[in-house]
Amino acid sequence: MNKTLRIAIIGDYNFTYNTHHATNLAIDHASDFLEIDCNYYWIKISEFVQIRPEQQRDFDAFWISPGPYKNPFYLTKIIEHLVKLNTPVLITGDAYSHFFETLVSLHQLNKNGEKLISDNLTSGNVFERVEITPRSAQFQKLYENHSTTELTASRFSLYPQLISNLTEAVVDVEAVNQFEDPEIVSMKNKDFFVACAFCPQVSSTRELPHPLIYTFLKASVLQTSSAI
Repeated sequence: MNKTLRIAIIGDYNFTYNTHHATNLAIDHASDFLEIDCNYYWIKISEFVQIRPEQQRDFDAFWISPGPYKNPFYLTKIIEHLVKLNTPVLITGDAYSHFFETLVSLHQLNKNGEKLISDNLTSGNVFERVEITPRSAQFQKLYENHSTTELTASRFSLYPQLISNLTEAVVDVEAVNQFEDPEIVSMKNKDFFVACAFCPQVSSTRELPHPLIYTFLKASVLQTSSAI
């Protein structure tokens, strides 16, 4: 009998936000596509930091949702913890910048106190189109049958030297946008730890689940199977 996946969605859920509702639907789309059973649980950021490690082990994967966040300062602590695990992690939307800020802190890449990550470059709270160019063979294959036009409410520019420092030993750039900024990155030496600035859940449909999301669930299934 196949095990039911348990996904922890880390974020401050608000049913009026399209990205939050779309996150739930996208998991349903992907689990139906893969023909697996999957339960997901929204956990507030302020609550997740209080969950004990043995309770966290009840989850097969973690998804840091887009904001807004009531307590954004907790995100750094959460991401610092997640990068130490070997559990599948997906980060989407404005949590992308928090991910990079955490890596900068962990690897002491800003000793001069410079601004290495821009503020959000999108205007207002509306979605903008972003053109994705996959760089790695794996992501080229993922986007083979999916549009490379994504929707985003967050876009960030990174200082070139920061990208260079991180790609040496920490992350791989999986795709860039039309401005040549990294749009999807993955952590080296992890089975699945992916962060993207856009929101793949928004363009997911039941007929065409987003490949990034069903790959996230597939990685969770594989890891769960190997642990049995």
